[in-house]
Amino acid sequence: MTNPFHHILGNVLVANITNFTVWFALTFWIYLETQSVFATGMIAGLYLVATAGSGFWFGSIVDHNRKKRVMLGSSVASLVFYALAFGAYHLAGDALSDVSSAMLWAFVALVLLGVIVGNLRSIALTTLVTILVPAEKRDKANGLVGMVSGIGFLTTSVISGFLVAWGGMYYVLLFAIIAMALAFLHLLFVRVPEERPAGAQGAPLAPKRIDIRGTIAVVAAVPGLFALIFFSTFNNFLGGIFMALMDAYGLSLVSVQAWGLLFGFLSTAFILSGIVIARTGLGKNPLRTLLTVNVLMWTTCIFFTIQPSIVLLAAGCFVWFLLGPYAEAAEQTTLQKVVPLARQGRVFGFAQSVEQAASPLSAFFIGPVTQFFFIPLMTTGAGAAAIGSWFGTGPARGIALVFTLAGMVGLVATILAFRSKAYRELSKRYAIAPMPASDAPAAAA
Repeated sequence: MTNPFHHILGNVLVANITNFTVWFALTFWIYLETQSVFATGMIAGLYLVATAGSGFWFGSIVDHNRKKRVMLGSSVASLVFYALAFGAYHLAGDALSDVSSAMLWAFVALVLLGVIVGNLRSIALTTLVTILVPAEKRDKANGLVGMVSGIGFLTTSVISGFLVAWGGMYYVLLFAIIAMALAFLHLLFVRVPEERPAGAQGAPLAPKRIDIRGTIAVVAAVPGLFALIFFSTFNNFLGGIFMALMDAYGLSLVSVQAWGLLFGFLSTAFILSGIVIARTGLGKNPLRTLLTVNVLMWTTCIFFTIQPSIVLLAAGCFVWFLLGPYAEAAEQTTLQKVVPLARQGRVFGFAQSVEQAASPLSAFFIGPVTQFFFIPLMTTGAGAAAIGSWFGTGPARGIALVFTLAGMVGLVATILAFRSKAYRELSKRYAIAPMPASDAPAAAA
């Protein structure tokens, strides 16, 4: 791996911490100002919808421009939106405490745009791995990318909490403006050896538009690739259960302070996982690695809520967080080899749009189902009578049953995927796919 890659990775780390600190802080601050769960729920929904909806467009931008230029543009756009939000914060005054205030939602929109445009960096980074890292080392590079995400995840909630406590959104936005400006200045001096974007055979790219039909054709041309994306989408759909229910279940076992500290400690599993992948890689067949870790993750999900124990829950979450980066790195490594570089931005954007749309859908769906079916089932219903003697009864055990059933469904789906024709075809395609022409010695040295 190269010095430019490490510089890019460090730059992305700073930008990611900045963007997600702003977003976490906004959620904390909105709740403290308005005491409205509706407002925080709307913010989460808007973020997820915007992330899923922008993937196609952002992928097209990445494919049609030099990646460094895209990342610089992302920094400038975030900087402008944060500066506008900073101004709105001063002008709005008490209006930002009123959920019905148009100024509040205009402020939220400016912050949202500043964070969402940062997703351009994530898509550009995946294509830069292809450009800057030799094929045989990309799995390890993707491990470092996962480690960067883990560090960001670990530090973001801590930084945002302190900044909101000290000065509300004033210090948060001031921090964001300064950090994003520094990230922009650093990236200006990073030399990225990349050529002008061109088509798969060296021809100029198609007009700069959102080429959904062409992207779908590229995905369909690789046997098993659609199946990989939709398998990840299905996993994210089940993963939305964690988004909707994990905090509620954890808080049924320990205090909010203890849960926050525990979650921060468990997040170190992301970093540990990234370090291990960067050293050992993902093996000769990353797709096999992806399915293997899914077997382990869903098996863990079956048992980590089998009894009301914070130790069992913590151990299960640690295993889940430790293995998650393996699955993400394996998918990225596979796509980087089987998809032409000229189309990688759009394919990664397509995958982001499809896969990220699943989690909010399941989160919105599973909350009411748990509240009105599984909790009564395990409190006074048939479930409590049938398995309550050993599984336990009450609202928390209703939530626990949802995790166990999700683990069973995920495990069965993964075993079926292991036995599928799509798995065999994509594994074969990965094995015989040549190293992309973009991996010139100058770029990989």
